[in-house]
Amino acid sequence: MDSTTIYLLSDSKDSNISKPDVLIATSTSLTTLLNMMGLLIGLGQLSTAYALQNGGWASAILLVGLFMLGAYTSHLLGLCLATDNRLRSYSDIGFLAFGKTGRYVSLFFANMECFMTLISFTISMTDHLSRVLEGYMFHISFFNLSTAQSLTVIAIIVSIPTVWLRNLDSISFISTINILLSILICIVLACTCFFGGVKPNQAIDAFRIKNIFSVSGLYIFNIGSHMAIPDVYKSMIDPTTFSTISYLSFGAVAILYTFLAFLGAKMFGPEIRSQVTLSMPKHLVFTKMALWAAVIIPMTKYVFFTAPVASEVERHLPAKMPLWKRNIIRGAAGSLFLIVVLVLAITIPFFETILSLTGSFVSIFVSVILPIAFYLRIFRQTIPLTSLVIHLIIILICLVLGIIGTISNTMSMIKHY
Repeated sequence: MDSTTIYLLSDSKDSNISKPDVLIATSTSLTTLLNMMGLLIGLGQLSTAYALQNGGWASAILLVGLFMLGAYTSHLLGLCLATDNRLRSYSDIGFLAFGKTGRYVSLFFANMECFMTLISFTISMTDHLSRVLEGYMFHISFFNLSTAQSLTVIAIIVSIPTVWLRNLDSISFISTINILLSILICIVLACTCFFGGVKPNQAIDAFRIKNIFSVSGLYIFNIGSHMAIPDVYKSMIDPTTFSTISYLSFGAVAILYTFLAFLGAKMFGPEIRSQVTLSMPKHLVFTKMALWAAVIIPMTKYVFFTAPVASEVERHLPAKMPLWKRNIIRGAAGSLFLIVVLVLAITIPFFETILSLTGSFVSIFVSVILPIAFYLRIFRQTIPLTSLVIHLIIILICLVLGIIGTISNTMSMIKHY
């Protein structure tokens, strides 16, 4: 996609779709696959072992099932996007399905997911900086910040230029770095097992039902990428291959995450921390490599999760505004958003609770419930009754998981205070 401008549907009073300028797609199937995997791979790989240990090995069925469901709802969004080439964003699909109400609801959940995910990324970065730079002293005394918090501020400042990027074909380079670092963590964890003296002989309970709703939030978070799927879809030279690429990317990441979940849980057992890299022995070179990779990964993700928010700000700018002004306002909006995230991440440093709450409260809507609702509404004339019932049952189950998980994680956060 020639992403120098991202065009969105107008919110006109007669609900007509505005005619956008012609866009030129530039992303190949390979770069699209990299972008999709780059969206999916992130903090989930660090938290799945903790989730598996707390939920029992049988909870891996839920993890794999959610990835399958995420791939399917990604496919559904692709079908919705194919109905009108003027659709440019997640909220556009909501507008097509349910009008202004659909746009506002989808905007709320998509922006909340971006917001809460970025907070989790930043908390994770601070946690890893605390571990990797243990013993070093560096303070921003004016704000009374710790060494890790001070370095997190610097890391955010360094990351700000990435949120000004627009072309997803170029951003695929950042996705590649993210994927390579994630594979590095996987290799390092395996090396710690085989050469670092940590044997995978810890017992894992079969199923711990009392933890299933908090665990489900962590698992649901892993499939949270759908608000950025329209940008990925529209960037494709051949969008007819989108569904295949979606299933491939979700499948590959599901295999990686399941492997890491079992390996980490078997290695560290009940002593495992919410991020598996923080459980690795301090003295190993492998640990240093994993910790630094875990510091850099959030920095590669900021561009993806600030883009939808910046795009929505740009949508409200006058159509005749010069491109350079639009670029400045868009970039400034993304930068400000990132700074707000930084402040909240330093204020609320509860990684696993924020991550699980994000999954239960917003990711379940953005990645499952709303895509299915959009599909049912847009294709209502052609969906068989049996298919309609199955989709409605999925929505109901996900609503139950989301509501109970949100209550559970909110109560846990209150206890922290």
